[in-house]
Amino acid sequence: MSKWMVAAKRADFQRLSQEFGISPVLARIIRNRDVITDEEMRKFLYGTMDDLYAPQLLKDMNKAVDILLEKIAEHKKIRIIGDYDIDGVCSTYILYKGLSYCGAVVDTAIPHRMKDGYGLNENLVQEAYDSCADTILTCDNGIAAFSQIAYANELGMTVVITDHHEVPYEETDGERRYLIPKAAAVVDPKQEDCNYPFSEICGAVVAYKVILALVAKQQNTDWKAVMKSELGLELMEFAAFATIGDVMELRDENRIIVKNGLELMKNTRNMGLKALMDATGTQPQNVKPYTIGFVLGPCLNATGRLDSAVSALELFQAKDRAVAATIAGNLKSMNDSRKELTLDGVEQAIVQVEEKGYGKDRVLVIYLPDVHESLAGIIAGRIREKYGKPSFVLTNAEDGVKGSGRSIEAFHMYDEMTKCKELFTKYGGHKLAAGLSLPEENVDKLRAALNENCTLTEEDFEEKVLIDVPMPMEYANLAFIEELDKLEPFGNGNAKPLFAQKQVSFVKGKILGQNRNVGKYTVADENGKVYDMIYFGDIEALNDYMRQKFGEASVDSLYYGSCRDIQMSVAYYPDINEFRGNVSMQMVMKYYQ
Repeated sequence: MSKWMVAAKRADFQRLSQEFGISPVLARIIRNRDVITDEEMRKFLYGTMDDLYAPQLLKDMNKAVDILLEKIAEHKKIRIIGDYDIDGVCSTYILYKGLSYCGAVVDTAIPHRMKDGYGLNENLVQEAYDSCADTILTCDNGIAAFSQIAYANELGMTVVITDHHEVPYEETDGERRYLIPKAAAVVDPKQEDCNYPFSEICGAVVAYKVILALVAKQQNTDWKAVMKSELGLELMEFAAFATIGDVMELRDENRIIVKNGLELMKNTRNMGLKALMDATGTQPQNVKPYTIGFVLGPCLNATGRLDSAVSALELFQAKDRAVAATIAGNLKSMNDSRKELTLDGVEQAIVQVEEKGYGKDRVLVIYLPDVHESLAGIIAGRIREKYGKPSFVLTNAEDGVKGSGRSIEAFHMYDEMTKCKELFTKYGGHKLAAGLSLPEENVDKLRAALNENCTLTEEDFEEKVLIDVPMPMEYANLAFIEELDKLEPFGNGNAKPLFAQKQVSFVKGKILGQNRNVGKYTVADENGKVYDMIYFGDIEALNDYMRQKFGEASVDSLYYGSCRDIQMSVAYYPDINEFRGNVSMQMVMKYYQ
């Protein structure tokens, strides 16, 4: 079920139209994305790298930079410890490249998903110590590594944390007390007393800011000069890549970083990234958030899931074209294998939900002992999409049970897990995603606890379709579609605009695509004006809906003749269709009712 709602954000759209040289409709769409002040509107439309926030606004940034400069001057070895996902690999690369540029004695370690699990552990600390590392610098992890950092301190090591995850807390009588590990410096915008203006940045952006501040102080220059240098521009590509890969909201400075990063990727300075584009058949000029989220990014994640993410880092560090091409090819092959394993795991999960009656639960906890533990998060995401419920997928690991969760907007995953934290040996994450470890005997207890504590209502499970503007299709033209490009890049937090029109008649249709999964229709409005419409969603579900509403004969007429009696409301966006040099307009249907 989906509930359609028209965004009703108010503003003087005529004034905004004149002030910023845009149509009132575009002004309305931007306002719907919680862009409120004139300054926010200016940054949304015309923001540049100069609008990014100063790194020094991050709590402990100056302290972290001073420590690292001291270690560099003393030739003390620094070990970067990252993570095995896109954000972790990009963060590690950014720190490694930046510290090497500054003359540091530096190396890297990325935890192995199966052997080490997420983030710091005592073995990684011990290995760093045994390798004569003086300092551990974390990225995309560390904010919850209390005992591990305490152990490093006992060994006489210095620890600097750079992270972006939620800060752990204890709650007593409704009051939260936030807990910070005893590291020499902790750079994480989620800290309660951090005055950074925008806390929703990924680990790689935190790492990027560290390097901008570090190089600026070492060279006695402004951080903006570093940002615009060759080093700064290459690192911005990776900050952008990780922002998309970690599904951060594309608003505020994330939007500016991604917009500029995508432009830089068209002529990427990194040999490994170029090789990955070649291996996946990606045209650099066409790289968009979708490309990173669904084509390039999964190749990096696959190696961390099925093997070690070290090879993803080696790809970005490659200096030889042939070496880069070989690594990129291996990553693509690994991702192809991962896709097959994922499909199998999703099928197993669905069978379990249906056969064991978990469908009645408001929070799904699915235990698949034999599924590769690295695929738990992807499978949880697919199950969340299918059932529209918060979903945890758990698998067998060497030391008990491990798993990942993916949530819906109304369910704060980290907070809900904190309510039953005694069941976990380890857990962490944020509102929409989490990771966890627990003893096998606690699996059923976890399912019970999450559902007993759950306060989700039926309304929370309804998919909410937010219509930007109820707009007849006749108002869409090529000039308007071109203006919509000002809203790019699209992604989490900045979806493609959605318009709606009632009483759209479906006149003719055909099913296209190798897998027969695309619907192409001729539709007409109330005045009889005809438009092309295309649908990339679930064709079988659409056809079933039309059969129930209008009858089998009407659907047959739609596809095999000419139809007169199928009429629906559609939520759509207008798009350009280019085919054999011909440019035409088509409406892309997203929802129907």
